[in-house]
Amino acid sequence: MILSPLQMIEAEREAFSRGADAGGLMESAGRQMAEFIRQNHPEPGRCIAYAGKGHNGGDVLVAARHLAKWGWTIDVVLPASPLAPLTASRLEMLPRARSERLERSGLPLVILDGLLGVGASGAPRGPVACAIREINRLRETRAAWVVAADIPSGLDAGTGQPADPCVRADATVTVGFAKSGLIADAATNFVGRIAIAALDEILPPADAGAACVLTADLLAGLLPPRAFDTHKGMAGRVAVVAGSVGFTGAARLCAGAAVQGGAGLVTLCVKPDVYSLLATSVIPEAMVRPVTSYEEVLSGPWDAIAIGPGLSTAHAEEILAVVRGAKCPCVVDADALNVVAREPSVLDICAGPRLLTPHPGEMERLFSCGKRSRAGWAGDFVARYPATLLLKGARTVIAERGYPAAYNSTGHPGMASGGMGDVLAGVAAALIAQGKSEREAAMLGAWVCGRAAEIAITSGASQESLRAADIASSLGRAFQSLRARCL
Repeated sequence: MILSPLQMIEAEREAFSRGADAGGLMESAGRQMAEFIRQNHPEPGRCIAYAGKGHNGGDVLVAARHLAKWGWTIDVVLPASPLAPLTASRLEMLPRARSERLERSGLPLVILDGLLGVGASGAPRGPVACAIREINRLRETRAAWVVAADIPSGLDAGTGQPADPCVRADATVTVGFAKSGLIADAATNFVGRIAIAALDEILPPADAGAACVLTADLLAGLLPPRAFDTHKGMAGRVAVVAGSVGFTGAARLCAGAAVQGGAGLVTLCVKPDVYSLLATSVIPEAMVRPVTSYEEVLSGPWDAIAIGPGLSTAHAEEILAVVRGAKCPCVVDADALNVVAREPSVLDICAGPRLLTPHPGEMERLFSCGKRSRAGWAGDFVARYPATLLLKGARTVIAERGYPAAYNSTGHPGMASGGMGDVLAGVAAALIAQGKSEREAAMLGAWVCGRAAEIAITSGASQESLRAADIASSLGRAFQSLRARCL
């Protein structure tokens, strides 16, 4: 669920009236924050904790204490005083060792922002404003990875509007529930990756909306262990309609991702002019079938079809015929979306369910944004067309008529390169073929692909070097971390 600041304050008040212990909640939030940092930086480095007077300051001091136990070097910056009693007690519990130098070659630098909480209003001033500017400077000049506690300092927790100054976080570990400001379009570059430090003692209010930020806790139940007697015929048959002259890489990525997404049988259906090339270059677990017309796919025994990656629009009528006529679910991506954009009313008469996975440019061709927010754009589209929508972007939105919006939490800017959508389309088709609904496949696929990108970074890639193939090769660990319910 996503709460307004007032709803969150009321939920905390109710928790305390039932006997919840503020110190225990602080310990849990801080420990989860530390675990999130270690999840993304497995090797110890240096951490600077910027602690404000309130309980957000206490959260980051608890996180710093756990990091110190794991070998991290800790510094604390206290720009305002006096500290709240509970926060001051957590400062006393922190080891006194401090590093003497900012530069420590080869070690990550992580900054914890615990300066301001959801109750703050107006633009930060005085020492707190100076501390925010210092955090942002270290991020820009020293490649510090900035983690905000609950909400980036200077961001309006309700509207998502940033003040001047406002912390630019790479990740925000929000406490209890996501706050409405975190998912606002204006907040994206200040919030970064969202993780939720769940606190069982805090319950959502009765008037909380049903929209959600996707987490492993929320999604893990959608991916139960397979029965021991599962065989390939039970894991789903996927047809991938992708690839054309000059764009065969998209076909390889999509088919490979469908295999690594768990589909039992994957068949890549291609025109004769690229058959020989793809038959010898696609991963060996995928079959390659030459077709003279894409409409031949309609007669196959598929549980799901992924259509569009690298396809070109040269055979638009055949592509449209598959989108319209396939009785099984279809993941419609890339050039198939561009074809549909010429005649979007085809979505009203499709023979089976459709999951559309546009990036913003493709979405604009399908359904002009106007002045809508991303969530409003997605919601209005599914109100008009009977399809599931996965609107890609830094905060991917999943929408379907009759269901609340879902916002993906995983990933990072290194995914801004070609081929990422091809992998996502293959994974989503594989999940549908294994029995997931289109909405479930969209939610799982977005989370797992984003998490795979994070894992690739911890395994030696950088945001600059990350390739779509790195996402595909990290899918196994991403599925494992989903089942492990990582943050």
